[in-house]
Amino acid sequence: MKSTLPSSAGPPRMWVAGLLGTLYFSQGLPFGFFTQSLPVLLREAGVSLAGIGLVNLLALPWALKFLWAPLVDRTAPGPGGKRRWILPLQLLTALALLACAAMEPEGDMRAILGIVLFVNLMAATQDIATDGLAVDILLPHERGLANGLQVAAYRAGMVVGGGVILMLLERLGWRWSMVGMAAVLLLATLPIWRWRARGIDEVMSRATADADHRPAPGAARWGFWHRTGAVPLFVLVVTYKVGDAMVGAMIRPWMVDLGMSMTGIGFVLGTVGFAAALAGAMTGGALVHRLGRRTALVAFGFAQAAALAVFWGCVGQANESILVLASVAVEHFVSSMATAALFTCMMDWTRPQFPAGDYTIQASAVVVSSGVAAAVSGLLAQHVGYGPVFGLGALLALLVTGGVLLLPSSWFVSRPERIGASTM
Repeated sequence: MKSTLPSSAGPPRMWVAGLLGTLYFSQGLPFGFFTQSLPVLLREAGVSLAGIGLVNLLALPWALKFLWAPLVDRTAPGPGGKRRWILPLQLLTALALLACAAMEPEGDMRAILGIVLFVNLMAATQDIATDGLAVDILLPHERGLANGLQVAAYRAGMVVGGGVILMLLERLGWRWSMVGMAAVLLLATLPIWRWRARGIDEVMSRATADADHRPAPGAARWGFWHRTGAVPLFVLVVTYKVGDAMVGAMIRPWMVDLGMSMTGIGFVLGTVGFAAALAGAMTGGALVHRLGRRTALVAFGFAQAAALAVFWGCVGQANESILVLASVAVEHFVSSMATAALFTCMMDWTRPQFPAGDYTIQASAVVVSSGVAAAVSGLLAQHVGYGPVFGLGALLALLVTGGVLLLPSSWFVSRPERIGASTM
């Protein structure tokens, strides 16, 4: 991809960091509430662990978004086109949260779950456009830190939605908590709304307009597979976060069963979790470029497996104490490092003509595998308890990371054309 932008090494340009950070935060905010706070509310209402695990299936749009990702690429070429998708999606998500504010969890849970599905659809589509925008405007040397920022911002949104809001629920109630989330989401929309006024849209469109023609529509969907190592790399993408997803889905119900209050859980996730996730994402993003993609995946993957094993060791011993805080801090830190490394590789493996579609295929695979793992973890925990589930998650993370060592190092490079990326 040719670029008229500076190519010197360094961190992402400040306007890029701010723009992408607010967009990924916007995705994490409502998703964090529905995946972290909602399980607590459901558990306190007496919903079974199996039922809580199955609620994760409401994230289905994240798994299926690859089906309409080519549409975004074809109808939104360049950064300016993706902006035209992002703005209305942000506004629709805010309106959905306001609709939630008019309901009550006790009597309108089915309707609320329907809105959860709608919000996931809006956020998943926004993610398609945002990922394509990121590939369009980031230089190769910026991708490590930028993906660290992406993970940090998304985690921050999840922690605010799933930790801070959980603490506020006891004080503000359901309605004002939903209104507050909608207001924060609208504030996070301001940078992308002001983008054109700053003149960046035209500059970036010229910088990324390097193709003389657009490939046939069918190439957007299937061309990703015409590359060296496509299948093993895709298997890596599918499995790398499965163990972490399996453990993560049961951490919150586990805390409830320990007897922790909503305020206590919110503090652990909203304060300790936020700080650890932010530090881990930025640390991982900074180290990806220095260590190299493959080394980072291996080192962070083994660290992730060890962190999941910490929860296994806590079962039967932990209560609302420093042990719970330490477990959450370690898991959030190393999980964010591993995610930053994986997302950087996924960005490298996209084609310049179809950044949104290629990245979305991989991101959807992560969501599918993580969602299945989360759903299965609830069923397993219902029958065998938390300990075996946490232990299995750690073992899976260990085995997958070991598998990375079997793949050629030449497949983990910063330019997709060096591993045989197709431009058809």
